[in-house]
Amino acid sequence: MDRLGLYISFPFCRSKCSYCNFASGVYAPSRMRQYVDRLCEEVAEAAEHAEFLQSNLPQQVDTVYFGGGTPSLIAPDDLERFFAAIHDKFTLTADAEITMECAPGQLTDDLLAVWLRLGVNRVSLGVQSFIDSEAAAVGRLHTSEICRTEITRLRDAGIRNINVDLIAGLPHQTMDSWQQSLDALLQTDVPHASVYMFEVDEDSRLGLEILQGGKRYRAADVPDDESVTAMYAVACERLNTAGIHQYEISNFARRGSQSLHNLRYWLRRPYLGMGLDAHSMLASKNGGNEAMRFANTDNLDLYCDGEPYLRPERISELQALEETFFLGLRQNAGIQPKQIAAQFGTAAEVYNDTLRELVAEGFLQIDGDSIMLSHKGRLLSNEVFGRLMECSAV
Repeated sequence: MDRLGLYISFPFCRSKCSYCNFASGVYAPSRMRQYVDRLCEEVAEAAEHAEFLQSNLPQQVDTVYFGGGTPSLIAPDDLERFFAAIHDKFTLTADAEITMECAPGQLTDDLLAVWLRLGVNRVSLGVQSFIDSEAAAVGRLHTSEICRTEITRLRDAGIRNINVDLIAGLPHQTMDSWQQSLDALLQTDVPHASVYMFEVDEDSRLGLEILQGGKRYRAADVPDDESVTAMYAVACERLNTAGIHQYEISNFARRGSQSLHNLRYWLRRPYLGMGLDAHSMLASKNGGNEAMRFANTDNLDLYCDGEPYLRPERISELQALEETFFLGLRQNAGIQPKQIAAQFGTAAEVYNDTLRELVAEGFLQIDGDSIMLSHKGRLLSNEVFGRLMECSAV
């Protein structure tokens, strides 16, 4: 029986980081309670919306993920109200993974006590850099010492499933300072790490400044693409050597500590997103491999006013096949062509020639019945995915 993952977007921040391209910002505190009111309404309406979209909504929930923005800003009483709404409409499994993203320096004793009472058992810390000057340059409000203190507090409270985020490509970052951040990360002995390469796009203030020019957000101090790629490669090598093994392009974990919620996305399992700009995918009532995908508005006023889901889209068998390939290849375990053929039939054969070419060119490698990205392929994954997507466009 299918189980469901819940993603809750909480877009409120104390300050907007210059690299951030998410739908988040600094809003009046009074908006937070109104926002949680709307979240609770969205939970109550979920079954009705799923039925309207002709999709299946599982009642058993085994992963819950609070992302942001900064979910650690949710007031304890508002968080309790929201969990009450969830328990009223869904059943959380006894072993459900419940993750809370947290900005270092915002973890109060009262908040931590409520998290424990509500079952939060995994915390993702947005460190980004253990070098104080680099963190400050992009608007982070913490120091490396604060990050270490928060990790100790979480462990003392019994939460040992901790993730630390790092970003390669921040202003002023060098290979030497990146190595220092990796040193600090490994010294914390956390079981999970996420390593992202800074993406230049117009949806972040820093990215827009790089594209258009300017000095406010230190665009001139951002390392070049070759340096960022080298930083990522070093992180892969050092984390794997330390036993924090890469299992997805940006994610590394010790044995048994993979993010179950994120695995849900890559394995195309059903998830329901709630809150600003949250996305969902549920199996279609038509059966087979079809699914329904839909999203909330990224406008806070419209969301709080009850704007209906945007862009509902039926994912066809062909689209599902395409997603199975490129989401599967994001994982180090890769894809199993025989398994995909059994699920999708002869439609999967359109990828065969391109797969052989990518193997011959060193972007993919074969291990038994599996095909996965090579080291070269992970560094140039967008090129690999682009070529595979061209197959389904023919």
